[in-house]
Amino acid sequence: MTKYIIVGSSAAAIGAVESIRQADKDGKIVVVSNEPHPLYSRPLITYLLAGQIDESKMSYRDPEFYRKYNVEEVLGKEVVAIHPEDKKVVLNDGAALPYQKLLLATGGRPIVPQVEGKDLAGVFTFTTLDDARKVGEFIKKNEVRSAVVVGGGLIGLKTAEALIARGIKVTIVELADRILSATFDRKASEIVEMALREKGCELITNNTVWKVTGRGGVKKVELQGGVEVDCQLVIFAIGVTPNTELAKCAGIEVRKGILVDERMQTNLPDIYAAGDVVEAYDMITSTTRQIAIWPNAHVQGSIAGFNMAGKTEKYDGSFAMNTVEICGVPTISVGLTDPQEKGYEVLEHYDEAQRAYKKIVLKDDVIVGAIFVNKIDRAGVFRGLIKNKTNVRLFKDVLLRDDFGLVWLPEMFRKHMVMGEGTEV
Repeated sequence: MTKYIIVGSSAAAIGAVESIRQADKDGKIVVVSNEPHPLYSRPLITYLLAGQIDESKMSYRDPEFYRKYNVEEVLGKEVVAIHPEDKKVVLNDGAALPYQKLLLATGGRPIVPQVEGKDLAGVFTFTTLDDARKVGEFIKKNEVRSAVVVGGGLIGLKTAEALIARGIKVTIVELADRILSATFDRKASEIVEMALREKGCELITNNTVWKVTGRGGVKKVELQGGVEVDCQLVIFAIGVTPNTELAKCAGIEVRKGILVDERMQTNLPDIYAAGDVVEAYDMITSTTRQIAIWPNAHVQGSIAGFNMAGKTEKYDGSFAMNTVEICGVPTISVGLTDPQEKGYEVLEHYDEAQRAYKKIVLKDDVIVGAIFVNKIDRAGVFRGLIKNKTNVRLFKDVLLRDDFGLVWLPEMFRKHMVMGEGTEV
């Protein structure tokens, strides 16, 4: 019998494999993935589309990783059912695989609104390596010169940047009143918007696509209010939603994502979950929620793997942290960046000449969020302060200084932080 089955082959799966093999050198591991490509880094697909890297640079681990870790791969197959009472999973080819421990690392699926024309040639989503290949081939074959990207979040902006790098005129359509509304405040969004417009990108906010039209392929999109945009390519990059259907049908407890405990175990015995498909503990809000970022997925997978193999490890939780560069503008956002409730203190500074922006959000003298645009070199220090829930009252007046670092902290704080995980001084 297979001792461990892992459904999915991205960051959470890799973290789990590494941990299992630390605790169990011999137990049989089988990884099942509906993708034919193992071990590639999904955040790099926009760089592939832009032509900045080739597929040889996409690997997340050594291509021989699974062989070296004695893992059996079942690629290009989909798990269509879980039978917890019999401890087996069923594949789309009818095969049934028994397990002792099961990890669901099924990630998320792209959100595609039910608009007329969404099935026309030239309409794509953009979350996988195959998506990048298909879009690249379509651009080349059809000599695409104009595109609409639906969604002004991180996925949408990186997709737009890749298209711009290929000389394509891009229009971004965003339902909110600004781009990056879930990640940034208004000032940070404005800085990135300026950079996009300087690259020739058009931004349409407070609107959405309700129809894609064309004969034989995309010719234009129609927006609410009668606005029309001519284009040859449409990419829906609104975001992803946790891929929970498999779990729901098996009786696993799900809200927006799969619910797990501090060991990454679900409500069913011997079934674990990790990565973008789960709701896990948020250290800042003290709630469980989905935080769909690559490092979290790997850590959660690692915790799950240890517990599957009999070694007790606990997940302490995490908080949102996004690091992205858009059109030459480096940015980092951490934690709560734009709280609307009362009780928060905000420190901010904007250098108009350099378009450099810093914002620190505090509650009861503890940092709960931060934004850095164009000056990001000290962000690691703030991440440490947030994680450690450090009271910054004694040095709050120097937090916005360009040279702020551990040297500004009282000795007792410096000693605590340098003994913890590495951070910038």
